[in-house]
Amino acid sequence: MKRFLRCTAWLLSIHVSALIVFTLFRLTELAALHNLITHPSDSIMPALLRGVWFDNVIACYIMIVPLAAVLITAVIPAATRHNMAMHRLRRGITIWFAVLYAVVFMPSAANTPYFAYFFKNINSSIFSWFGYTATTAGMLVEESSYWLYIALYAVLTAAFIWWLFRLEKIFARLADGVPADSTKPQHYCVRALTTAVLIALCLFGIRGRRGYNPIKISQAYYCDDAFLNQLGINPAFNLLTSVLDDMRKENKELHLMPYGKAVAEARAWYGITGRADSADVMSRMVVNDTLNAQPKERPNVVVILMESMSASLMQTFGQQQRLTPTLDSLYRTSLAFTNFYSAGIHTNHGMTATLYSFPALMFRNLMKGTVTPHRRGIATVLGSLGYENMFFMTHEAQYDNMKAFFTTNGYHDIYSQEDYPKDSVVNSFGVSDHFEFNYALSRINEKARSKRPFMATILTVSNHPPYIIPDWFRPHTKDKETQAVEYADWAIGDFLRKAARQPWYKNTIFIIQADHGKMVGQSDAELPVSYNHIPLIIFGRGVKPQLYTSLGTQVDVMPTLFGLMGINYRYDGFGVDLLKRRRDMVFYSADNQIVARDSTHCYIYEPKTQQSFCYDVMQGGRLRPAKNNSMFSRLKKYVFAMEQTAQFMLNRQR
Repeated sequence: MKRFLRCTAWLLSIHVSALIVFTLFRLTELAALHNLITHPSDSIMPALLRGVWFDNVIACYIMIVPLAAVLITAVIPAATRHNMAMHRLRRGITIWFAVLYAVVFMPSAANTPYFAYFFKNINSSIFSWFGYTATTAGMLVEESSYWLYIALYAVLTAAFIWWLFRLEKIFARLADGVPADSTKPQHYCVRALTTAVLIALCLFGIRGRRGYNPIKISQAYYCDDAFLNQLGINPAFNLLTSVLDDMRKENKELHLMPYGKAVAEARAWYGITGRADSADVMSRMVVNDTLNAQPKERPNVVVILMESMSASLMQTFGQQQRLTPTLDSLYRTSLAFTNFYSAGIHTNHGMTATLYSFPALMFRNLMKGTVTPHRRGIATVLGSLGYENMFFMTHEAQYDNMKAFFTTNGYHDIYSQEDYPKDSVVNSFGVSDHFEFNYALSRINEKARSKRPFMATILTVSNHPPYIIPDWFRPHTKDKETQAVEYADWAIGDFLRKAARQPWYKNTIFIIQADHGKMVGQSDAELPVSYNHIPLIIFGRGVKPQLYTSLGTQVDVMPTLFGLMGINYRYDGFGVDLLKRRRDMVFYSADNQIVARDSTHCYIYEPKTQQSFCYDVMQGGRLRPAKNNSMFSRLKKYVFAMEQTAQFMLNRQR
């Protein structure tokens, strides 16, 4: 039995070593992101123990083939007598472990910066980045805060692989130095039974638990702290399960409630009457009180979408540092919204919601597809009225299918990295904000000379890693991330000061808002409010300054703008004119969550785990776990209906 036992000890040593490396990655994440813990009274140990539990699932997946190969071979006495054959088998098994663990350690190393940015573990949405290899690689190389985790991966993986080959040599000497195992029937049966038990234990480790269902991510939840609940999930496990879920037919679309019920609820909430067109269930004619202005009198429109500008970064909303003097000043002199939310947590969500009034559907990119999607939006309506529409971005035109999408949906001129001088490109996301604004201003001036009304949409990026700030800019803060916020705010102020000197300025409506927010301060829920609470500022011709404190969301921008402009239009979106109807509820989503909130409650639902989280909205907008969950059925019904109706419309548009 000695050779058999030593083979077993060798595999067990590898398994334990891998669990130790996984734990080191998790402890690194805990050390780096401990500030995200909002309930210090909750013990950290259960998260770490659950982490070993989930790590063991991945380790058992990797172990099952070598375990079967080595132990079944060890059961056969004749096979163990050939040292050269056993050496080759051991070397092949060692290489197997080296390659697979090098792969599964990657998500663990990358999870810390990913979680810091998105407040969620790595999931299948990262594969959308693989279509932009150069941009993604540039971001990883150019953002210095990522270097630590790249180095950590390299060091721990290299050390682990070295240890694998070291273990192979140690156990080779131990196994080859003893006689072949006995051929007696009773000894053969013991080895065979032990092998069967070990393989069964490995299969049980893959399943992760007893009961009808195997282990799922919901097993990691044990307390009220959103960060600790996710800390125990192995990133490779999360990535694997999200990919498998995406491949399952039932998860290709949301299934929150029956389509008929959802559409009926959504139409009733928006006051849509009459017979529903099955291909366009939300279609209605919006007639504003004022008459349409004559073409020569129509105002121009400039929309600025700021990258990752959470409202929490502004002094207006309690930020202690003076990061956004331009935005804070505009809030005092414009139509400014204090309780406004983004549709999702990715740029494509913010653009499709703001410009086309279509809500985010979790991680789905609504701008991409085998056939470029068609949308009705601000640009298509204004284009039908004779507007010249321009879109400006800092990066390559193909990113997120932007050029194809915007060209298909109302924009006439698309300006991107391909149009800028090569020496103006500063990182993998293209040019800096100030360069983009100056370039946009020159093109707007050219367009304005034609005397035709125009719409210009400017998408910034400098508040996104890798943070590149011009050498000549002098920030007041020391942290690179807050310096990027200062610079992004300054660039907008510089653009507005220069635009104010142009003849077209007084006949223009400006809209400034974020594409989405970002993590600021501590988390307060499974989806922290700072990710979706964003600024919205509207000013210019005919816009009366006002501080709007009721709820609003990005899908409301289009109807609110057209209400200000007095435009009648055919509409199939999910917004309302906030100056004519005050919302009692809003909804939005993230990669794996949907959310509904009113002035006093916030409801979060995770379709994948079918878990609900109920919060009371406290003073200042912070969330606190609700003591009475019976009050949230209205919010649940509302968000289910809206998201399911959006899914229905998306299916009809394919």
